[in-house]
Amino acid sequence: MEEHRHVTIYDIAEKLNLAASTISRALKDHHSISEKTIKKVKQTAKEMGFVPNTLAAGLRGNVTKTIGILIPTVTQPFLSSLISGIEITAQKSNYSVIIMQSHDSYQMEVDMAKSLYSNRVSGVICSLAMETKDTSHFKQFSNNNIPLVFVDRVPKDYDTFRVVINNYLAGYKATKHLIEQGCKRIAHLTAGSEFGTLYNERKRGYIDALSEHGIPVEENLIISLKEMTYEDGVKACNQLFDLKSPPDGLFAPGDILAVSAVQTAKKRGIKVPDQFAVIGFNNDPISEIIEPNISTITHPAEKMGKAAAELIIKNLKSVKEEDAKEITFLNTQVLIRESSKKI
Repeated sequence: MEEHRHVTIYDIAEKLNLAASTISRALKDHHSISEKTIKKVKQTAKEMGFVPNTLAAGLRGNVTKTIGILIPTVTQPFLSSLISGIEITAQKSNYSVIIMQSHDSYQMEVDMAKSLYSNRVSGVICSLAMETKDTSHFKQFSNNNIPLVFVDRVPKDYDTFRVVINNYLAGYKATKHLIEQGCKRIAHLTAGSEFGTLYNERKRGYIDALSEHGIPVEENLIISLKEMTYEDGVKACNQLFDLKSPPDGLFAPGDILAVSAVQTAKKRGIKVPDQFAVIGFNNDPISEIIEPNISTITHPAEKMGKAAAELIIKNLKSVKEEDAKEITFLNTQVLIRESSKKI
């Protein structure tokens, strides 16, 4: 069986009895080549199935017009929408994307960052892994003037671009909503290391909302998770329901955790929302499918992806010291549905 081989400019040159350099210039519409020759070369290239090696061309010029995306997983609806926003913006400027998943592992994030750097990406957009406590592996980009944008899960101290929502305000609004529904013992699930800001800020908003409404903060009602999975949510909720004085409300930092809370409550005969009100985060599709529907906080994922890609592309075109280092989306909203609506 004959091995498949890609058609090269040398194959086209041999067929047309022209120099390879002439073929290369003709394919790029170079002014030194006649229109007749350009047309003939392009037609022959098309007939022979020639595909330009953009990666090789990029490596020669040390630019690939590729944006690297490094995220925990592609399975979360929020991150899928984030990728969509990045791709839409990248394609408009003729950039392609490479997507890599850390699966919330620090070591995998380090390895994937190294791989992106080896692939000579033009810029990197990253949402940190849950385990990450050190970001020194991103210095290879910053030290070589490769634009780096952190999105959503961002480090506390790293001088680069970031695209976030006001997680403190969102956490405050979610908790305040439960208080307004009459909840007195509101639990909270949190996650991640102290290194990142996302879950810490939502937790800070939760704590301040309780304090400002005269409700004591009880440490046994706050559970820190290693992962944001359905199974971890079930385990945490069973722990909460086993307390001598179980909670009558829950602010979950993700809709999958809110779903696990509702289903765990129902299995234990606890009525939602009458005995236990729940609000999630992200407005994932599952929040409207489950019965009862999940109250949640909106999260403009696609807009955040577009903003991150725009920062990369703008920075590649011209670096300006006055460019904003952080873009914060303030338009998160409380979507009140059946899981928390008591009043």
